[in-house]
Amino acid sequence: MCSSDLAVTMTPPLPWLDPVLAVWFVLTALSVAYVAWDAFTRNPELKVMKWGWLLVTLYGGPIMAAAYVLSCQEPPTVRHEDFVRPLWKQAFGSTIHCMAGDATGVIVAAAVTTALGLPMWLDVTAEYLFGFAFGLLIFQALFMRDMLGGSYGRALRASFMPEWLSMNAVMAGMIPTMVLLMSHDMAAMHATSLRFWGVMSLATLAGLVVAYPVNLWLVAARLKHGMGTERALGHGGHSVGTDASAPMRHEDAMPPSQDMSMKPGATGEQIAAMTLLTLLMLAAGVILATIGGRWSM
Repeated sequence: MCSSDLAVTMTPPLPWLDPVLAVWFVLTALSVAYVAWDAFTRNPELKVMKWGWLLVTLYGGPIMAAAYVLSCQEPPTVRHEDFVRPLWKQAFGSTIHCMAGDATGVIVAAAVTTALGLPMWLDVTAEYLFGFAFGLLIFQALFMRDMLGGSYGRALRASFMPEWLSMNAVMAGMIPTMVLLMSHDMAAMHATSLRFWGVMSLATLAGLVVAYPVNLWLVAARLKHGMGTERALGHGGHSVGTDASAPMRHEDAMPPSQDMSMKPGATGEQIAAMTLLTLLMLAAGVILATIGGRWSM
């Protein structure tokens, strides 16, 4: 390869992209600040969801801040319990909870593996495993154990299958996004580059879009919790009083999709069918990455 070819190869494409990304991340910082202020000072949602929204807004910027306002921010004249009652909002909250754990694990693993100079196929393998482990062991089993009786082991067993199905869908969106973009821009392979974080941001949004329909089914089937609120659930998943000290009936405060004490609304055959579907989604993502990207770089 001649020196001129090497210079072309080493020069990042789209020179205007870095200033655009700089603006994006300034908007992201403002979005994170707003969501943190609103969630921790005015919103009665569960604490784990406050942190979930904060993390996902860190990855998804103003797009996720807008999603927070539209789906989770408590209106002045409507109780949060009533505002988040529709199934689509319950499922969106479940997806946010999933992405907060899974995407965090994926991004941390990606930063480490790229720093070590590992090939792309090994990067993606580590990202899948670490993302799934972080989402399952921390954001699902640990943070939600009170809703499932207070036992970490019980929460782990109850969370394993729905978290795995959701993770398959998340990675079906994240894998092709990461591999395709990084294969065509080597600057995006380094965690010190704005382009790396731009790819992670776009991959997180892609993963959320793909994972939402799966989470919609999981919440409707009562295999995953929906959007929560402290007034409805309190500590350990039990109904507590409202701010006005008037007791709130548990059945009025909590939609069926949030009541994890109810039996799952899906048969074993239906769960098997959804498992197959998410594996096919994951395989499709890998095929797209193989067609348009490089696994050996």
